[in-house]
Amino acid sequence: MYGPMSQSPQPVADSQGSRRVVPLLLAGEERVTADALETLDPSTGRPLTSFAIAGTAEIDEAVDAARSAFTGAWGATTPLERGRLLARAAAQLRDRRDEFARLDALDGGIPLTMARGDVDNAIRYFEFFAGAADKVYGDTIPLGPGVLDFTLREPHGVCGVITPFNVPVQMMARSVAPALATGNAVVVKPAEQAPLAALELGRLLVACGLPPGTLSVVPGLGAQAGAHLAGHPGLDHLTFTGSLATGRLVASAAVEQMTAVTIEAGGKSPQIVFDDAPVDATIAAITRSALLTAGQVCSAGTRILVQDGIYDEIGRRLAAFARGIGIGHAIDDPDMGPLVSRLQQQRVLEAVATAVQAGTNVLAGGGAPRGAGLEGGFFVEPTVLDDVDPDAPIARDEVFGPVVGLERFGTYADALAKANDTEFGLVAGIWSRDLGAALELARGVRAGQVFINNYGVGGGVELPFGGYKKSGIGREKGLAALLEYTQLKNVCIRTDVG
Repeated sequence: MYGPMSQSPQPVADSQGSRRVVPLLLAGEERVTADALETLDPSTGRPLTSFAIAGTAEIDEAVDAARSAFTGAWGATTPLERGRLLARAAAQLRDRRDEFARLDALDGGIPLTMARGDVDNAIRYFEFFAGAADKVYGDTIPLGPGVLDFTLREPHGVCGVITPFNVPVQMMARSVAPALATGNAVVVKPAEQAPLAALELGRLLVACGLPPGTLSVVPGLGAQAGAHLAGHPGLDHLTFTGSLATGRLVASAAVEQMTAVTIEAGGKSPQIVFDDAPVDATIAAITRSALLTAGQVCSAGTRILVQDGIYDEIGRRLAAFARGIGIGHAIDDPDMGPLVSRLQQQRVLEAVATAVQAGTNVLAGGGAPRGAGLEGGFFVEPTVLDDVDPDAPIARDEVFGPVVGLERFGTYADALAKANDTEFGLVAGIWSRDLGAALELARGVRAGQVFINNYGVGGGVELPFGGYKKSGIGREKGLAALLEYTQLKNVCIRTDVG
């Protein structure tokens, strides 16, 4: 990412030195450039390795190569061939599941069990869109005798994809799989905080038979490589996932070129808990989505709106669960790992401290954990805040850390008003045994996904995903993604011309 929310690794003085430099993937070939960055293990704060980075010249080369592939060998492939290639990718990724999970753990700070789930979801994306590649149909439109009218869904051409640092394998697969399935060539700019798994996934896809130029994976600084890709005149479509602040910059750069965009810009998702909620399932879902992930998922349900009659119980049980979460090095598979960077850790701790100074009560956590094995890592305690002011920054801004805030509500109307009192609209959870009332509330909540008595985070490959309001533009996942990565053409033929 680039802009106000960016955090870049430190440049490496000599990319040709004794330390191995992981090459970028440019037009299907590995390349070590003149510049490199250092990636850190978030669990220790120590360097892992260095990786080559792209500048504007490499971005230009990648886009040009993608155009050549789209108008050449890749553009000539059939939907059946594209589907079979994606199926091969799924099979190879399954065979290398543990290898990719280990990369997630070391480079992204994701506990191994969760990292394996990240890889499993990526496999599912390739499987799902492999099966969909030859099922992208058009329609016929009846206009009467003497006229044949039909529609075609055609690929955009060259798609740029800017991915975030969290769950890097599935985030890349989420966009690349449907883009390739529909016949586009792709240039991926992965987050500089955790690029290793994305680079390895790119190499895997090339090994599956992609023609040269069809895919490039070009990490680099957001303000250089990311900004240049976002505003590149050679792009036909741009996908971005990241913060609202960066999403605005990306969208502005793209619109200057009239480039079609799919933007997912985060959320501040509510969990709406009624007095008759299934409490055990509710607590498990809240902790799984917002705490065990270290809060580093855009769909995390961090605004806990609880009806008066059950408010104290939910707060007490949620705090007890949070205090019992084990924290440690991601490669040791703890309950919860670190945040991705020192800067992100500092931002989360500062957000909590500001809330506490304003009078917010802390039921659990609130600081950086201490203990053997945690020195140097970017850890934040699982944090539960009580009676949060709905107008406070902690209640309105995406923190992207393991922090949840409880707010009270009394009536159904109060719950709906509080749920919609946000500039975001990505996901919402509703917890009640009154399914009629829950369904009515689901219709009123302005969010792209609404879960009733469950809460999906990270998976849901088949479910359309995207936001209302400032959470984004367009949809990924499911068959809806095929619409994002294609454009609609209408053909009208007069058949009765003599």
